Amino acid sequence: MQRFFCADCKKSFSASTNTITHSSKKTLEIWQKYVDCMISGLSVRKSAAICGICKDTAFKWRHKILDALQVMHNSVELSGVVEADETFFAVSFKGNHRMDGFIMPREAHKRGNDTHIRGISHEKVCVPCAVTQEGLSIAKPSNLGRVSTKNLSEVFSGHIAINSVLCADAHHSYQKFAKENKLELIQLKTGKSKKGIFHVQHINSYHSILKTWIVRFHGVATKYLDNYLVWHNFVNWAKDPYEKKSEILSAFVFCTNKTVKSKELSERSPLPVA
Repeated sequence: MQRFFCADCKKSFSASTNTITHSSKKTLEIWQKYVDCMISGLSVRKSAAICGICKDTAFKWRHKILDALQVMHNSVELSGVVEADETFFAVSFKGNHRMDGFIMPREAHKRGNDTHIRGISHEKVCVPCAVTQEGLSIAKPSNLGRVSTKNLSEVFSGHIAINSVLCADAHHSYQKFAKENKLELIQLKTGKSKKGIFHVQHINSYHSILKTWIVRFHGVATKYLDNYLVWHNFVNWAKDPYEKKSEILSAFVFCTNKTVKSKELSERSPLPVA
């Protein structure tokens, strides 16, 4: 790869400097093939076999690409009629090992997602989500247990345009959030999915597709949940065709000023929402 020289700082650089492909021993053609695997939602092992890389490398590439995609996600703004609601995932400490100094904060659950506690509790990660009919979406882990106005503000503030119509359930947190952000609020009573021309059917559909998407990975570690939400938003909810998505993702992640070291992935906090 051609290198360039800066006459001011006297340092050399290449087109991949400060990107996720910097210092990679693999060609851009292999990276592009891996991006196509991600658009298809293939597993780590299948992607590794197609690209001719080991599964550990495939896992690291997955999260390097998704970390870069977070930059795009942070710039999304929803407008018009926006449907919002929260969903919950069981806290998972998958991928955290005792040899790295990790101490399990509770007894292990031998049956995977079984939290041993019925209903919403502090063993569930709350994920506020908002969608539009045009295929734009926002979703981010915010807290453990029930959502509050502060949690909604941390996820949605700056991502929903002023004077938009916010359709949500009867939870009181949405009232204060809508008032603070100058949004017209349409609240539907519990058990109701429609109020005049307004409804929450799109957000319900979003949750259904998201849950099905997460199940295929046989348990997602809480420290990586944010990345899987961004992946789902881009692959499953955005309205662009397959070829267009691959083109957009490649052009964005290979040029975004984002570097992630492999060691940093495993060192992430097991509970980033706490």
